[in-house]
Amino acid sequence: MATGGWGPPNGPGQGGNRWGPQPPAPDPYAPPPTPDPYGPPPPNPYGPPPPPPGPYRPAPTGRRWYRRVPFLSFLVPLFRLSQRPARRLFDQDGGGRVHDPVVDRVQIARTALGVLATVALYYLYGEDGDLEDQASESAGQLILTPVLLIIVVPVVIALFIRYAPAERRRLLRSRLGVPLKTVGLYVLTVAVIAGLSYVILKTPVLHDLHGVWLFVAAVPALWFLLWLLPFAVLASAYIARSAFNTAYVHAALPAVITVVMVWIIAVLNATGGGMPGGPLWAQFCALFGGPLSVTAISLWELRRLRTRHGVTIRG
Repeated sequence: MATGGWGPPNGPGQGGNRWGPQPPAPDPYAPPPTPDPYGPPPPNPYGPPPPPPGPYRPAPTGRRWYRRVPFLSFLVPLFRLSQRPARRLFDQDGGGRVHDPVVDRVQIARTALGVLATVALYYLYGEDGDLEDQASESAGQLILTPVLLIIVVPVVIALFIRYAPAERRRLLRSRLGVPLKTVGLYVLTVAVIAGLSYVILKTPVLHDLHGVWLFVAAVPALWFLLWLLPFAVLASAYIARSAFNTAYVHAALPAVITVVMVWIIAVLNATGGGMPGGPLWAQFCALFGGPLSVTAISLWELRRLRTRHGVTIRG
């Protein structure tokens, strides 16, 4: 209904304002806003400040000290080049092996103390040339140990599996492939060294070559032989430690085999080399100090396997 223009505006849909009342208009008589007399801060012309200097890494000192020694500058890189494949082949992981860094550190410390004790005994009570004989005997033992292991390890493993519970014998037998493969690789390494040495030194194959052909044939063969010799030495050391990777079969086998081997070598030394010089206690330490200490550490390792890792000889 029309109101003559003096009534309230029409409702929505009747020609009035659909959006409700309008906001109040700004006061035209209000004072203008006062600007900031200082203005916005100017940008930094040098960019963001640099971060504070952090801790500096010390410069490596002594890492390549062997390069200053003519003989070691060639020998150390050669051993490093042979060390990785030797460890990968003759000190493998997997199966039932348990890594215990405490046992590794104790074994390394015992080896170092054993060498120092041997040197001290021969220095105090030995005669001229005894240290050279001991060094040659130790090198001979390093070569003899893998041969004895090839003979002893199958007997120990057979008795170990026979002593295990009947339900675990099939599992232990299924893991014998890795030790057998390690034995085959070591025998192949020794055979390759012997064959290559015979070809280079004894046969006239290289003597019939001349000029470029002699260089092409002799240099790779000589380099391969130089690489193979430290590889065989490191392989023998890893085999003496891992007993042809028998830890792959059972974690306790290396400790058991070590005890058997160390007493066999002690008997061979006592019967073959005789008693060393010096008083009785020095002779006893020289003959039985090593086997007794190795046996004590092996028994401690077996106890640690049982208490820390839940591994028993029959488990």
